[in-house]
Amino acid sequence: MTTPEHQPPDPEPTKPTGSAAPQYQDRIYRSPAGLVGGVLLLAVMGWLGVDAVFAGEGRTPWLALAAMLLLVPLVVAYTLRPAVYVNDDRLCVRNPFRVIVLPWGRVASLRSGFTNEVFTESGAKYQLWALPVSLRARSKAHRQEARAAAQAARKGGGGRGAEGAAEGPRRHESDLAMDEMRELHERRQGAEAAQGEVTVRWAYEIAAPAAAGAVLLAVLLAVG
Repeated sequence: MTTPEHQPPDPEPTKPTGSAAPQYQDRIYRSPAGLVGGVLLLAVMGWLGVDAVFAGEGRTPWLALAAMLLLVPLVVAYTLRPAVYVNDDRLCVRNPFRVIVLPWGRVASLRSGFTNEVFTESGAKYQLWALPVSLRARSKAHRQEARAAAQAARKGGGGRGAEGAAEGPRRHESDLAMDEMRELHERRQGAEAAQGEVTVRWAYEIAAPAAAGAVLLAVLLAVG
């Protein structure tokens, strides 16, 4: 499940100035389940880690520090970090280890299967980590649609019955978000302000401490 927010992104992506500036703030899609899960995992890790550091003996405090240095960035990367920023000019995808900025003019399609993905004109594919697919919710929505359509048909079909069948089942939030982005892509892909190059930035602020923690943990285990 995802939650759209109308907030300026922090700290990326940056917005162009002048006539090319978007007319409204970025719309942000995130996963509430991921945020909640990440906060809980960090709380448990912090509690266990601090206890091991201050109450542990021998190498235990150092092992705890190394494990925390490795695991905390990974938990942040996969739970708290993913987000999708959308405005009139471009789509910005913040994944665990990369930030991809795609002007609408460079986007070829947005596809939903087992994962939600965006494809560029050059054939590159980027997964939208912030928009997880719920196959269970999708199947449930399809079953509700089928039942509502059957009920409307039994009541005579057409008119208000058909309208109620169409409005009855609610689709999963990630599917609705993908529909919104597809509509915006169709409207804006030819706009002058929506042209440009695809840029990819690696999140070294996440990868570096995780790599350092992995090296430190390996050394401690090897010398033990």
